[in-house]
Amino acid sequence: MIGTALRRELASALPDAVAFDAPMSRRTSLRVGGPADALALPPTREALSEVLRLCAQHGVPHRVLGRGFNTVVRDEGLDGVAIVLSALRDVHVDEAGLLTAEAGASHAAISACCRDGGWSGLEFAVGIPGTVGGWIAMNAGIPEREMADVVRDVEIVPAGGGPSLRLAASELGFHYRGASGLPVGSVVVAATFALSPSTPAAVRAEMDRHLAHRSATQPLDVPSCGSVFRNPPGEHAGALLDRAGLKGRRVGGACISDTHANFIENRGGASATDVLTLIDQARACVADQSGIALETEVRIFGRPEAQPAGEERT
Repeated sequence: MIGTALRRELASALPDAVAFDAPMSRRTSLRVGGPADALALPPTREALSEVLRLCAQHGVPHRVLGRGFNTVVRDEGLDGVAIVLSALRDVHVDEAGLLTAEAGASHAAISACCRDGGWSGLEFAVGIPGTVGGWIAMNAGIPEREMADVVRDVEIVPAGGGPSLRLAASELGFHYRGASGLPVGSVVVAATFALSPSTPAAVRAEMDRHLAHRSATQPLDVPSCGSVFRNPPGEHAGALLDRAGLKGRRVGGACISDTHANFIENRGGASATDVLTLIDQARACVADQSGIALETEVRIFGRPEAQPAGEERT
């Protein structure tokens, strides 16, 4: 829990832009999760830097949530400060085809900018949920293409606050669903993408193709967190889960999607514990059926749940 002094300083630094004991179910795409000690929505990069400085000064952890995709916050809640960069959402492209987007910019805003201007290179990202900051941190993409293929550089604010720094794509350590070169605790505030000139019609057609495939293969009309498990080498997590007969398995309000087995849906009233129990069951079933140990792609945050004596979550 954060102390009175930090609460007071956060309230002073972010008038009308910080809430305390804020339920994360309102900030995650699965609509589950207990309260964060503090929820900060810094309106500027300078305000973000101040929040990070205060967290470092008080020895309090921080988490950046974006729009809460690819995230499960436990029912017991989140220690420290949850940061949402929804105010940092500027998107623009220059005449050379360099598109710069702030971390809180949505996939819809970026796709519209590319489509209207006839800039090609990010069509594959249409419909990938979340915001630019999450795209970079997760090296978001599809099997054929990912952020590493189009990012030129990123701008970050260091973990302890201070002036922003620019890192070239080659420094980011991009790998499958991650960017290990991002300094621990730093926060992405913007990214620049290198695009190619095309036409609005051609860009729209390619986006429509990707959207049609996504609509046909993923559950887009119910709350979910996106892909739950990483694809093991040479395999697809969804196919492994399907072969294990897991489509439709339910724990409380959480259910493995009938459309794509690597998605967990909130069918109404799900808790984070429901979701995590289902993740454990799915992993165990796949291990029994195929001998493959699935690793989660979704990030699980929060205070450890209370376990009955002698029990431990794997």
